[in-house]
Amino acid sequence: MKTVRDALAVALAAVVPFASTPQLAMADCCGQTYRLECQTVYDEQQVTSYRMEQETVYDQVQVTRQVPVWETQQRERRFMVSKPVTETSTREERFTVMKPVYETQLRDASYDVVRTVAETSTREERFVVQKQVWETAEREEQFTVMRPVVETVQTQRRSTVMRPVTTMATQVIDQGCMVNQVTMFQPAPTRRGLTWMAASPTVDPTTGIAVVQRPGLVWANTTPPAQAVVQQVWKPNLVAQQVPVTTMVAQEVVEQVPVQVQRQVAETCVRKVPVQVCRTVNEEQVRQVPVTTYKQVVERVPQQVEVKVCKMVPEEHVRQIPVTTCKWVQEERVEKFEVRVCKMVAQQETIQQPRVVCKQVPVTQTIRVPRTIVMKVPIVEQPCCGG
Repeated sequence: MKTVRDALAVALAAVVPFASTPQLAMADCCGQTYRLECQTVYDEQQVTSYRMEQETVYDQVQVTRQVPVWETQQRERRFMVSKPVTETSTREERFTVMKPVYETQLRDASYDVVRTVAETSTREERFVVQKQVWETAEREEQFTVMRPVVETVQTQRRSTVMRPVTTMATQVIDQGCMVNQVTMFQPAPTRRGLTWMAASPTVDPTTGIAVVQRPGLVWANTTPPAQAVVQQVWKPNLVAQQVPVTTMVAQEVVEQVPVQVQRQVAETCVRKVPVQVCRTVNEEQVRQVPVTTYKQVVERVPQQVEVKVCKMVPEEHVRQIPVTTCKWVQEERVEKFEVRVCKMVAQQETIQQPRVVCKQVPVTQTIRVPRTIVMKVPIVEQPCCGG
């Protein structure tokens, strides 16, 4: 801020001599004349600013974690087993057996014999026979013939013709000009300097808790004041004018054109055609037909047959049957087996936990401050005002 104030003071000092230049020139009218010239001189200054840098710091932290440890243990498993025990005994079984006994008997096996006897006779049969009789006759046949007839008919032919039509249209013309306009230009930040910062909420990078940053002076980019800039801007002036416009308009034209049309006229004609007609006549006829009749005659033939008959006689028997009985006896057994057991054991370790620390590092920069110097330059001698 001090550097900016010094630059403004030098600029004001450079403007004052320009205001008094005409007076000095008039005072030395009859003597030596001088011309005032301004020259800008840049002075180098050392400026120290602070830059925020982040550094990662690792802290030693004791951490306890659970580590699995596997052990093998011997265990016993008891279970019941069913063991079969077999016993053999004898039991008496009585059963009945059917024994066959054969006998000879006489059985009547008489049978009937059927004979066929043929008898011949004559019968009268009447039937109808159809005969065809052909006859010739004439019939009238009517048919229609289409004859062409040519006629001349007047038809309308329509055509489209493009004709020019002139109309007046309104056209807007811009008759503006360029005018000067003063705008405020905000230049970009040029250098870093002390600036006032109001209180604002922020996050502590170490703990992650939201805190309020107190107000104060901080190093930041300084923005110079806005400058007035004169720019030329186009000022529009819209003027409406009537302009003739010629367009082509389509117009329909109707003409009468003679056309020859051919049409078909129906004409009925009659002619006689000979026709062959066939009709059927029924005729009855009689004929003698021989007929043979067959009759069935039954005759009885006697016959005696010896038959051997089997009879089943029950007979009781006794037998000894061995019986095997199986019994299941419960027996307890012990079996040893190995089991892997997992236990969680607490183990302490030291780990490095990263933490970000912010610090300000001084940075020395060399800047150049402009300063204006006013110099008197002698002018070529001119004749005195009195002479």
